[in-house]
Amino acid sequence: QVQLVESGGGLVQPGGSLRLSCAASGSIFSISTMDWYRQAPGKQRELVALIRSGGSTNYADSVKGRFTISRDNAKSTVYLQMNSLKPEDTAVYYCHDRYTSSWGQGTQVTISS
Repeated sequence: QVQLVESGGGLVQPGGSLRLSCAASGSIFSISTMDWYRQAPGKQRELVALIRSGGSTNYADSVKGRFTISRDNAKSTVYLQMNSLKPEDTAVYYCHDRYTSSWGQGTQVTISS
């Protein structure tokens, strides 16, 4: 059974940075496209960024130039570096493994002064 465990969320001021991590176990991590999604209160879950097995990436327009997704296959971990954070980035952030259609439990990110 695949387990995805996110970490790194928290409360930061606007303009600040956070790095989220998602550690995978029980999966063939290296061949899977990995996603970061987020869900704000009262809104649908939205795709923030994805990284394919070969390392190519895509981003939502709202985070381009501010967020960077990366992966370390040796550690079965995917990261989301978030810079220049805005209040509208406040949400629960989820990791998703496309190969197994597995989700993590989510980590709360709150941007507020």
